[in-house]
Amino acid sequence: MTGLRERKKAATRQALHEAALRLAIEHGVDRVTVEAIADAATVSRRTFSNYFASKEQALLHADQVRLARLLELVDARPSDEPAWAALTAAVERMAAEEPFDDPERLERYRQLHHHPAMLTEMIATYAAAERDLAGAIARRLPAGPEAPLRARLLAASFLTAARVANELWLEDPSQPLPDLVHRTLTLIREPFA
Repeated sequence: MTGLRERKKAATRQALHEAALRLAIEHGVDRVTVEAIADAATVSRRTFSNYFASKEQALLHADQVRLARLLELVDARPSDEPAWAALTAAVERMAAEEPFDDPERLERYRQLHHHPAMLTEMIATYAAAERDLAGAIARRLPAGPEAPLRARLLAASFLTAARVANELWLEDPSQPLPDLVHRTLTLIREPFA
């Protein structure tokens, strides 16, 4: 359970994210300003800055939440479970939890992730997630001089496979995302099994 303060912070962060998304869809990512997002969420510019460093961060907040959820699910797996199995089970559970039947949500996601202005922030978001995921993986690998490198490679390969599945789904949403995730992870897992 989180306290009232944490819930209020989460609600403010979510309101800023939703305002940013709404404005990006209505006016385009390039025309959205931090001031407009703050106004739409009825908070000050300073409050915005307490939560996000840029409009791109606000727009990608849902991605950050999903990546944090992935880490949470990996950490919740049995500690003796092999790394790839833990990663696969975690991401497949996430895919099963996500609502994928909303065409409006899909279109917003597609527009946002294909916009060139978002690329730098997406790379930064996934690089941070890769480091965090590598730490979770390292705890599951046998100790040794190659363990840190192996953990980083495993994290990068895993996130790449998940990203490819996501991109394929955005191109053709008639393919269920959980199936695409399962297929990409199955194809790439052999070197790590």
